[in-house]
Amino acid sequence: MASSLLTRQLAISLRLAAPGSRYVSKTATKSVSEFEYDAPSMKTAVPGPKSQELLRQLGEIQNVGAVHFFCNYEESRGNYLVDVDGNRMLDVYTQISSIPIGYNHPALMKVMTNPNNVVIFLNLAVLGIVKFEDFLVEMMVWIAPSGMRRVQTMACGSCSNENAFKTMFIWYRNKERGYANPSEQEVDTCMINQSPGCPDLSILSFMGAFHGRTLGCLATTHSKAIHKLDIPSFDWPIAPFPKLQYPLEEFVRENAQEEARCLEEVEDLIVKWRQKGKPVAGIVIEPIQAEGGDNHASPDFFSKLRNIARKHGCAFHVDEVQTGGGTTGKFWGHEHWGLDDPADVVSFSKKLLTGGYYHRDELKPDKPYRIFNTWMGDPSKNLFLSEVLNVIRRENLLEVVTRSGKALLQGLYTLQTQYPHILSRARGQGTFCAIDACNDATRDSIMIKARNKGLFMGSCGEKTIRFRPALVFKEYHVHQLLNILNDVLAEHK
Repeated sequence: MASSLLTRQLAISLRLAAPGSRYVSKTATKSVSEFEYDAPSMKTAVPGPKSQELLRQLGEIQNVGAVHFFCNYEESRGNYLVDVDGNRMLDVYTQISSIPIGYNHPALMKVMTNPNNVVIFLNLAVLGIVKFEDFLVEMMVWIAPSGMRRVQTMACGSCSNENAFKTMFIWYRNKERGYANPSEQEVDTCMINQSPGCPDLSILSFMGAFHGRTLGCLATTHSKAIHKLDIPSFDWPIAPFPKLQYPLEEFVRENAQEEARCLEEVEDLIVKWRQKGKPVAGIVIEPIQAEGGDNHASPDFFSKLRNIARKHGCAFHVDEVQTGGGTTGKFWGHEHWGLDDPADVVSFSKKLLTGGYYHRDELKPDKPYRIFNTWMGDPSKNLFLSEVLNVIRRENLLEVVTRSGKALLQGLYTLQTQYPHILSRARGQGTFCAIDACNDATRDSIMIKARNKGLFMGSCGEKTIRFRPALVFKEYHVHQLLNILNDVLAEHK
């Protein structure tokens, strides 16, 4: 087996999804950054012969059912992902929305090669004991959600949400016992997984949600059966998420009624679970349901949901793992709600490179080691994030995302008008956009054809194409995307 090649060229396990398009001139002006290419360039179909051979080799020791091709990260630049066969694709999926400023950005390469950082890369600190003060201050001052100044770093989105759930449970029980010390009975019974030490509390989540693949997170994840099948779970309440009709301006009354129905069900579930002896300690929700199909709700819905949580004494947890980091045109997706007090907990990962969650002061754990693991994140990722924040500010990337997002959404509107039998329900905030195909088979076919023309996209939900480009995705990249997508749609039978 060519082990050296296998170790150098990393496989990506991305579920593909989408089309290519043209709605603007193919000669649109562009200002290509020095560190990236100017356009896609394809040499083979994807996967090409080298990827196919590597898939065969890797398949002897791993399940490769979700691997579509192998990447050459050394040659990838900016918005363009290169595979081992030399195919250069415009990547608008970016490792499931986790590449913030493009591949091999010079600023991050500089961090990596700075000799002053070597000791941090070599010595993985136990961040529950040792902290990087400058980095934490940076986060608190510039990117902390409104009303929050406490942050706990973690390794990934799942463990961020998992520990956020624990934080909410601890807060809820401390509040119930009047912040007194736990009883001897509580201490004893928790050791054998019994009440009252292990109380019957619950987290309310929503149909279509995705919050992670660890056990607690799976109990709040309801987007695909493959995530949950055969895994024991908690008996926790699941509320309906609004199913909005598009275009929004034509269904104002219907969508308001749908959101009111869902909010009423939330309150009913909170009451019902309290009566069952499993009170709701917290509500968790995404500003835009990503894996579930890029499902949106109005700012009014989230504002009223926040009030319901407050009314019933539940913590309100906003999962910003996918929506955080600037992809919606604001640093946090919940900023679009316009609330001064948007949440009690905000979790993050993906584009922020590390994981973690912010929380209000009153949710601070009452004792050390209650929220703890060996590394509590990765200090080297904190270094990268600090530089990503510098680049976002220096290059005004939130403004870039806003402009590119408007161009992308307008292009998707045009395409669905041009191909109404194929596309519908274009939607998005910033470049966090999506559009539905007429069915899943059509979506998958469009995605494969677009990939072979140099456009790599993502899918979600039952038939949705989603777009998750890096923050350095400019308007001329939008034009490339739309041109390829239009070509694929024009050829579609």
